[in-house]
Amino acid sequence: MPPKKIPYSKLSKSAKWYRDNPQGRKDKAKDDTKINERPSQIKKRTEANAKRAKAKKAGKNIKGKDASHTKNGMVFKPMATNRGSKSDSAGDRNARGGKK
Repeated sequence: MPPKKIPYSKLSKSAKWYRDNPQGRKDKAKDDTKINERPSQIKKRTEANAKRAKAKKAGKNIKGKDASHTKNGMVFKPMATNRGSKSDSAGDRNARGGKK
């Protein structure tokens, strides 16, 4: 089943920009590919996948949750909360121009 197409008026400012600028979308996809190939990113994904598998094996209900890298270790958070997190890691803070 194909994903639902969100009406243009409901899109965020950046989503509208990428929809209107296909070359920008291609450039971003290329940059994202480079980022995801970094050894540090691969390690981070591997850790999250291992934590998820371990929790699942232990019988925990983690449906709809992400394994989040926080300053207090890895925790499970709802996906929407994790993706909008503004203070859990230095990367989050730096990306938003926050305190170092």
